[in-house]
Amino acid sequence: MITRFAPSPTGPLHLGHAFSAMTASDMARADGGVFLLRIEDIDRARSKPEWEALIFEDLGWLGLDWPRPVLRQSDRLPAYREALGRLWDEGLLYPCTCSRRDIQEAASAPQEGVRIGPDGIVYPGTCRGAPRTGPLPDSVLRLDMQMALRRIGERAFDETGPSAPGWHTIDPQTLIEGAGDVVLARRDFGTSYHLSVVLDDAHQGVTHVVRGQDLFEATAIHVVLQALLDLPVPRYHHHRLIRDETGRRLAKRDDARAIRLYREDGKTPAELREMLGLGPQPSG
Repeated sequence: MITRFAPSPTGPLHLGHAFSAMTASDMARADGGVFLLRIEDIDRARSKPEWEALIFEDLGWLGLDWPRPVLRQSDRLPAYREALGRLWDEGLLYPCTCSRRDIQEAASAPQEGVRIGPDGIVYPGTCRGAPRTGPLPDSVLRLDMQMALRRIGERAFDETGPSAPGWHTIDPQTLIEGAGDVVLARRDFGTSYHLSVVLDDAHQGVTHVVRGQDLFEATAIHVVLQALLDLPVPRYHHHRLIRDETGRRLAKRDDARAIRLYREDGKTPAELREMLGLGPQPSG
């Protein structure tokens, strides 16, 4: 078993991150496997060395260990570009010039209706008919989801998380209507979360993807990309989310729940595990 925790160095880790990292580490340790740390720093404008250093400090304090050196997405841009080139040559991508305002206005038209998917407002397909000739452009690129689904046929994934364990078959119409033509390359990143995460998981041999329940809907997108790029499909384990007193899931802005502050307040890793409903750390 190979699991991973893949934070972005754009702010302090909070209790939700601690729960996810310890869950992934515990699963690997209990199975005699390997827990990996990956730094998802494709957002170069917001990623900071000090936040990355704090990630190492916090996870080390929690008692987690991982092989060194860690993989950073900023070192993997050529691999993402190669995958984009392959999808482009196969006619599965198209350039998109729509702004966020354009998308919102088009999706809000009376005949459309706004639909919210894993990436926010589902793209209404305004640029789908754009020319696809020539080399891979340096612009926003979207996946033609309908064409992709026709190409790969029926697909499924194995979920081991507590809320919906078992095999899940991807319904094409649900994915088209619920996710739409997702972005695979942003002009300022050169890639996207969806593309980079599936390429990196395959590159590192991750067998079990452990992450929050909020990413469950995105899994169908990832399985589609794995099929298109001939990548293995790992097992997925979507765990419960850690929420605040109002029921909202924690985010980077929740500095009051930053792991660093619990450390400075004299809490122990064992107390944090108990607070999060985790048992003792497995031996291994």
